[in-house]
Amino acid sequence: MNPRLAALTVAGLIVVFDQWTKLLVRQKLSLSDSITVIPGFFNLVHAENPGAAFSMLAGASQAVRSVLLIGLASVIILLLGAGLFGKFHIVTSPVSRWAVSLVLGGAVGNLIDRVRVGTVTDFLEFYLGNYYWPSFNVADSAIFCGAVLLFAEQWLHKPKPEPNVS
Repeated sequence: MNPRLAALTVAGLIVVFDQWTKLLVRQKLSLSDSITVIPGFFNLVHAENPGAAFSMLAGASQAVRSVLLIGLASVIILLLGAGLFGKFHIVTSPVSRWAVSLVLGGAVGNLIDRVRVGTVTDFLEFYLGNYYWPSFNVADSAIFCGAVLLFAEQWLHKPKPEPNVS
């Protein structure tokens, strides 16, 4: 299979799985409901995030959030798509191709929510004692994993400095 087509397939599967899990959460849990899965560690919840990551911009007006978040996500999606097809040099290896496909799928999954309902459905909640990580979803997970892969690849493969010969 063509590597670009494989990367787009991965991104598409992430979008499908993300939208399916969010649909299940919206159908099965009322807003703010919670189901304990692993006591003291993991819950399924139904949260709607009107802002960006960690609820940034949640207090901004709906119009400002829509323009900024939908606009920014659209630009990122276009740049990532162009990167997969060689227009930018962000995809330089198979690892970066998979990383970009993860970020692309996650970005599209969250953009669909934002355009459709104005918020992003989050449902995975991890915590220890009174310390809670903000809830997130499949798309967020894909974006995070893709970003970590890109960072790791850049960090592990950064060029070695030339020796200083005087």
